[in-house]
Amino acid sequence: MIITIAAIGINNELGKDNQLIWHLPNDFKRFKALTTGHYIIMGRKTFESFPKPLPNRTHVIITRQKNYTVENCIIVDSLEKAIAACPKDEDIFIIGGGEIYKQSIDFADKLEITRVYHSFEADTFFPEIDTKKWELISEEFHSKDEKHDYDFCFQSYVSKQ
Repeated sequence: MIITIAAIGINNELGKDNQLIWHLPNDFKRFKALTTGHYIIMGRKTFESFPKPLPNRTHVIITRQKNYTVENCIIVDSLEKAIAACPKDEDIFIIGGGEIYKQSIDFADKLEITRVYHSFEADTFFPEIDTKKWELISEEFHSKDEKHDYDFCFQSYVSKQ
């Protein structure tokens, strides 16, 4: 199954200057729980926004740079090649960035979204979730608290196709 996972603001904001624009520890925990042990597909800029490769995951990095190399990562030049590099019988997670999300939203099987209930200044956005194509199957609301500056909700969508 191809699963797109993202945290997005109320206007589909993803980030600014290749960085997240909020800090939600429970979102990080959910991301880790869902993606650990799996292949994760991302663009080069998303990969470079991490201080180091994420542990216990196989990184598949999409870049147009011809001689780009990262130890213990799979490097490809298209989303199609990234998916082909992953096992066919396992869940694959697409983790960003904005352009990779745009390319993948029409053929992903599931969306795992953290919806952050705030408007942010951003330069990167998630594609609109078309409710004709996607069915919301679960939703878990969390109020802001001492560790979370914003209300947020974990949402799971499945493709209606």
